Amino acid sequence: MNSRNAAFAAVGLVFLALACYAQVATVEGDVKGADGKGVVGAIIYLHRTDIKWDSKTKTDKKGHYIHAGVPLGTYEISCEVDGKIVDKVSGVRTTLGEHPPIDFDLRKNGAQATAARQAEIQKAFETGQMSEDLKRQMTPEQKAAMEKQINEKAGEIKKNKDLNEAFNAGFNALQDKQWDVAVTNLEKAAEIGPTQPAVWANLGDAYIGQAQSKTGADFDALAQKGIDAYAKSIEIKPDDASVHNNYALALAKAKKFPEMKAELQKAADLDPTTAYVKFFNLGALMTNAGQAEAASTAFKMAIDSAPDNPKNCESYYQYGLSLAAQASVSADGKITAPPGTVEAFQKYLQLAPDGKSAQSSKDMLTQLGGTIDTTFKNPNSNKKKK
Repeated sequence: MNSRNAAFAAVGLVFLALACYAQVATVEGDVKGADGKGVVGAIIYLHRTDIKWDSKTKTDKKGHYIHAGVPLGTYEISCEVDGKIVDKVSGVRTTLGEHPPIDFDLRKNGAQATAARQAEIQKAFETGQMSEDLKRQMTPEQKAAMEKQINEKAGEIKKNKDLNEAFNAGFNALQDKQWDVAVTNLEKAAEIGPTQPAVWANLGDAYIGQAQSKTGADFDALAQKGIDAYAKSIEIKPDDASVHNNYALALAKAKKFPEMKAELQKAADLDPTTAYVKFFNLGALMTNAGQAEAASTAFKMAIDSAPDNPKNCESYYQYGLSLAAQASVSADGKITAPPGTVEAFQKYLQLAPDGKSAQSSKDMLTQLGGTIDTTFKNPNSNKKKK
């Protein structure tokens, strides 16, 4: 519905009434439909806004209307077609003199009518109810189709609400390490939204957390559930580096080290800038779990992903420690560490001569009989400057 301001003058007619003369005007105009033709039988309402006075008239077979004897004043003039107000003019002041026509052209209101209809449809979807005005604009078939869509939309909204509630409850329990509660809610979320990768990834975390308190076959069963959940998440969204990383952590806890290494490499390939961080974190996890060999593998992968990055110096130190843990001691007390142990501590000192693990690295080199070199060589120093 459109409102516009207009003013027009009307020729005053003098009528004698109760010994007083009243000044009146004539209101007229045309009503054209969306096809540009005159609309027959359109109702024109005149509502005076300064004092109480209302009247109406209709258009003729040419779509023209005329209303004489309209008192001078301020009016709101509305046009009704097929029982619906299609246009409105506010603030019309009738004055003596020439009176320009007040026309209603429905072609100009097509875009506004379409927008208004769309707004009503959107509101119907949001509230789950159609307005009576919207129903009048529809055929029975259109109304039935609309009601079906509204019902489907309502079901979708409820489904999303239930999914969000279950996921949020599971996620919060996961943060609090309430593994059983997390599993229960995230399983429900996975049932409601089986195509949501975040649901499966968090369910994988919950299963792995739950498995940590178990042993034997119970541990294996829950760990496998966690691995399967991660695999489902990756199947849905294979390009998420963080999920590949968490999947690798789960594989490591399940002692599936070759698979762990492959997943970590995928995570690194997807996000190479932070690959060394992911590898280092895994190495730390394996160290805390007493898995020296797996820790060595992870720290070596961290080193290979950023070999000359000073921020990655701790990977060299931890790699050296993980190798040193595998050293053998002969009968005469001589320590023989695996290849690469001495080089790892030396590289740490080159990258971080004053680092927090510098003294420990020197002590390890002394025990292992290695030389202490704290000279850091920039790998880009030999490149020509442009």
